[in-house]
Amino acid sequence: QVQLVESGGGSVQPGGSLRLSCTASGFSFKDYGMVWHRQAPGKQRELVGLMTDGDVTWHPDSVRGRFTISRDESKNAIILQMDSLKPEDTAIYYCNVPHGPREREYWGQGTQVTVSS
Repeated sequence: QVQLVESGGGSVQPGGSLRLSCTASGFSFKDYGMVWHRQAPGKQRELVGLMTDGDVTWHPDSVRGRFTISRDESKNAIILQMDSLKPEDTAIYYCNVPHGPREREYWGQGTQVTVSS
């Protein structure tokens, strides 16, 4: 059974850091492209990082230089390292496999990130 489970969210002050992890079961992350999204209340979902199956990464301007997506093959996990956090980074963060096993799309349940003083 394919499953994605996010962890690592929480509350942090502006300027702080959090490390989100998305652990997969039922398939190997290294065979697929992965994406991190976020959605704040009342706002559209926003892509914040992607990694292709060839390990090419990309981040939008809103988080580039502060967020880093990476792969931890030993844990079959996708990591989102978030530094220099701002209040506008407050959102629920989701990991996603757009083209996963059996050509299906998969989502995790989300993890809340709150940046506030």
